[in-house]
Amino acid sequence: MHSVVLTKGVPDFREGQVAFDEDGHLERGNTPTVMNPNDKHALRTALQTKVRHGGQLSVMSMGPPGYGDVLREAMETVYADDLYLLSDRELAASDTWATAITLATGLQKLDDTPDLVFAGFKTADGETGHTGPQACWCLDWPIITHVVALDVDEDEGTVRAKRLVEGDIEEIETVEAPMPAFIVADPEFEPTYRKASHRLTLKDLQAETEERAQDHEEHLTTWDHADLNLDPDYIGLDGSPTIVSSVDPIPKAPAEREATMVDPDDGEEMSEVFEAMQPFAGGRSEAAGD
Repeated sequence: MHSVVLTKGVPDFREGQVAFDEDGHLERGNTPTVMNPNDKHALRTALQTKVRHGGQLSVMSMGPPGYGDVLREAMETVYADDLYLLSDRELAASDTWATAITLATGLQKLDDTPDLVFAGFKTADGETGHTGPQACWCLDWPIITHVVALDVDEDEGTVRAKRLVEGDIEEIETVEAPMPAFIVADPEFEPTYRKASHRLTLKDLQAETEERAQDHEEHLTTWDHADLNLDPDYIGLDGSPTIVSSVDPIPKAPAEREATMVDPDDGEEMSEVFEAMQPFAGGRSEAAGD
């Protein structure tokens, strides 16, 4: 059984303001890159599948060479066997459609057709939730979204999932699809390892991957647009029908707490600090007494 997780590097918005160029394109070089937070739900879903059913697990991403660190983190998280990076200047400034075409082509280039492809709910920098479903559309595979529980019947070649349906009330529906298929994990997904054998397998996978992740570049395959035989007119900025009309900066939120600056060398001020903290020392309050 072969599973693939799609992941992406996104700017770490906690590090400060993100810059845009005059055309409204994100200047990623000005902020650190981290793994897209929602992709971690997909990683956990894929890991549960590997623990329960074994097989090969790969991670794929499209982005600049610096995404190698994101893939290394993914290998450590999901105990992946190998990594794939689709990286080329021709791919720069791709919207979700151009990205989906590239990822779908990368999936088709793998030696073995994946049984399952896992994608995150949405990205922190785009918030569209389009890339996974669009890549699936390119491959004409079934897709199950908002997955909160998952199991595979290898003999029947099917995947059965419970998915969250949001309407007037939250409902859970169970659906089944033939493989290969796309799985979009919901943030509510929680992996379960009830069997002792599964927990032991998880421990063994973690041990063997720690060593592999240290030399992750030896397990990394990089393909450019020529390797994928992609027409430059259908990828990157030229192949992206989405146009950014304008970008409005997000104002910094006002501080909700008032802060009093204290000189640590001022004995009187420090005494006031200790008096204010004393009732909470040791987890006790004034109401609890001495």
